[in-house]
Amino acid sequence: MLEVIDKGAVSRVHPVPLLFVHGGWHSASCWANFVDFFADAGYRAVALSLRGHGGSPTAKRFHACSIADYADDVRTVADSLGGRPVLIAHSLGGFVVQRYLENHDAPAAVLVASVPPRGVLGLATRIWSRHPWISMRSLPVGNLTGFIGTPSLVREHLFSADTPADIVASSAAAVQSEAVRASLVDPMIRRVRCSRVRAPMLVLGAAEDGMVTTAEVRATARAYRTDAEFFVGMGHNMMLEPGWPAVAERIDAWLSTRDLS
Repeated sequence: MLEVIDKGAVSRVHPVPLLFVHGGWHSASCWANFVDFFADAGYRAVALSLRGHGGSPTAKRFHACSIADYADDVRTVADSLGGRPVLIAHSLGGFVVQRYLENHDAPAAVLVASVPPRGVLGLATRIWSRHPWISMRSLPVGNLTGFIGTPSLVREHLFSADTPADIVASSAAAVQSEAVRASLVDPMIRRVRCSRVRAPMLVLGAAEDGMVTTAEVRATARAYRTDAEFFVGMGHNMMLEPGWPAVAERIDAWLSTRDLS
């Protein structure tokens, strides 16, 4: 059974639950701030850990897990919530949700510092070129945690320069292993078929993101016929940066303008 964090309840004001999907190297716990915020605001807020992450069971051949497998995890939890929650996803989880939405409907979706529809080639190439020795040591054995294996690497890739050290250290201590096929191979081979995605999108980015560029966030927004919005002074982990309440408040404000029923 997949691990979920489930707080709050649906109501007449907020009749649709929110489902939070984490990115690579993370688990449901990374959404703790947002789950509490939205539950307190009157929503039912649910975060899942994809297979092999957090308290969710690990596949026998974890590195063979695919994007389709992760999307099926999203489907499993979405179905348990009635089939049509609002989806809020970060980083690789954003790519998973985009793929899920090719074949499933949702009243709305929010992409937070998401991998773009074209996949991870640009992102991966940048990281490999910055850290060739880590690439040579890690890629042949499928150890993708090598790229965020120290607090300094976690800060470089996931946080802004001004993020307090204790937040960076806590995130570094919580780093999860990541399936090579789902996080690297699949998003290079098969792009999202954006024309099949019907859910309205809010696309958010971080101005100091060490993983996803502002150009990639804007490309994602263009693919879904909307505009990207950026948060100054934030790194990739927008749900954990000290300024995370501003991100949560923007999502809440956007949801309040939409008919989610």
